[in-house]
This record gives sequence, C-alpha cells and structure tokens, in this order.
Amino acid sequence: MAEVLVYVDHVDGAVRKPTLELLTLARRLGEPVAVALGAGAAQTAAMLGEHGATRVLTSEASEYADYLVVPKVDALQAAVEAVSPAAVLVSSSAEGKEIAARLALRIGSGLITDAVDVEAGADGPVATQSVFAASFTTKSKVSKGVPVITVKPNSAPVEPAAGAGAVEELAVSFSEQASGTKVTSRTARESSGRPELTEAAIVVSGGRGVNGAENFALIEALADSLGAAVGASRAAVDAGWYPHSNQVGQTGKTVSPQLYIASGISGAIQHRAGMQTSKTIVAINKDEEAPIFELVDYGVVGDLFDVVPQLTEEVNTRKG
Repeated sequence: MAEVLVYVDHVDGAVRKPTLELLTLARRLGEPVAVALGAGAAQTAAMLGEHGATRVLTSEASEYADYLVVPKVDALQAAVEAVSPAAVLVSSSAEGKEIAARLALRIGSGLITDAVDVEAGADGPVATQSVFAASFTTKSKVSKGVPVITVKPNSAPVEPAAGAGAVEELAVSFSEQASGTKVTSRTARESSGRPELTEAAIVVSGGRGVNGAENFALIEALADSLGAAVGASRAAVDAGWYPHSNQVGQTGKTVSPQLYIASGISGAIQHRAGMQTSKTIVAINKDEEAPIFELVDYGVVGDLFDVVPQLTEEVNTRKG
C-alpha cells in the first residue's frame, strides 16, 4: 500500500488536533507516515501511533526553532525523497500553507490549499474545496508530481486506529537558505483558557449588534459555558471592541466548527466567507430580514441582550 506523509503540528511533543484529523484522511489514501520536527518530536510517536501512523520520521535539530520555515521545508523534502509518498498532507495554518507551497515548488508538484475533504481517486487523491466565499464546492486533483494538500481544521473526525508508530531518525541536510531568516525573540501569547479559534469545535461570535466592547462579556460567558472559542465580525473588530486575532471572515480567520453561533451579526458576504462551512449554524438577530438567516440551520429573531443571557443560563443549568 502507498504511504502518505503527514506533517505533524506539535508543541514540545504535544500533538495538536488538526494533525490527528490529517491522519484520519491519510488512512483513506494509504499508510500514514508522520513527520515530526523540532524539540519533543520523538515524544509525539505514542499519540501518532494511536491514530494510525505506521512510522514517525523525526528530526530534533535546533534549526527548526532558530530559523523560519525553510528548515522545515528542507526536512519535508528529505522525507519525500526517502518515502516517495502518494501525497503530502499539511494543516491549513498560515505557516502550514507556506511550508506546503515552498515544498510543492521544490519538488515540482502541484498544490491544493484549504481542502475540506480528501478521498482516494482513480488517479490519485481528490480534494474537495469550498471556494468563492463558500458559494461553490469544487473537486480537484494534482496532475503533476506528488500532491501537496493543505486541509482546514475540523474537516475530518479524529478517529483512533492502531499503528506501529515506529520512530525513525530523518536525515536532513539544510540548504543555504535555511538560515536566511533568524528568530531573534519570542513572546508567549497570553492564554484565554479557550480553544484555538480555527480548531474549536464550537465558536460563538459577536458583531455590530453587540454594541460595545464591554458587552462582549455576554458573548464570552456563552462561549465559556459551551467550552467554545470567541469570534468577532469585521465590524466589531474595526470598532475596536475585540482583537483582530479573533476576527472571522474573508480578511480574518476561516473556521469550520461543528457549531457556530452568530450573535448580532448581519451576515455580510465578508463574514460568511469565513464561517459558511460550519456544520451547524445558529443566528441570533433582532432583524428578521438579516442576510445571516439565509444560511442558518436555526435562527432566533430577538434581542441578543435578552436571548444570549437566557441561553447561557440554560446551558449552565443543564451542565449542573
């Protein structure tokens, strides 16, 4: 059976959820071979093996932390040359897409980004994408070289499967370009205790209808009751009510959670482009003509200042 490379997104050996989703997709195409780089790479093997990885290629060189992107591209290129895989799967983070694009150029292959599904086809992997602000769904395949495909988080379930998870050292020769951009300092991001926005299974977002930064406490309370991430529309971000890092939309982040709750958001195309692939969409808006109601699964016509606190209370009551 053909092997499929999966680039491992981890922090000091702790594997992030999108990588486990990639392993689920990789098993549809062949035998998953994980590539883990940087400090703690070998520590990922147990988790990766529990989710189907037959082999884990590791390299813990300091270059991965000291320099940006290129050393990781060098390592993936070495893995491609060593394995001759049927495909390379990478998570669709900002860094993941840069790594994938550089790798595809290096190995002379085609690239597909932001796939929401991947399946085996007669002539290689077929990727499904949501395009033109999620107005259309396309199916694409790479016609030249080893397909390099980035996949959006939450596009596949995490399905445990027994795999050997055998650890093998990956021999990597770093290129001259690897040391071109050096990391001079790092600042730890302050944790909110909530899930990462692009990876969260539930997202609660607020928009112009929240009517002030102080009122985002209502959105946060509902999100915390559900164990959700907090998002914001461009209007709310532009008004300075919530950080840009939490913006959902065409010029913000794209999310595909199992549940998306939009509160006080009209549903302009800019916002819809960032959340339209969510599995279940709930909107709360006092304007029954708001465009957001055109794409929701459930709509509540009402004042969010009445509805959201009641919803939060009901969730907390049921949890208690």
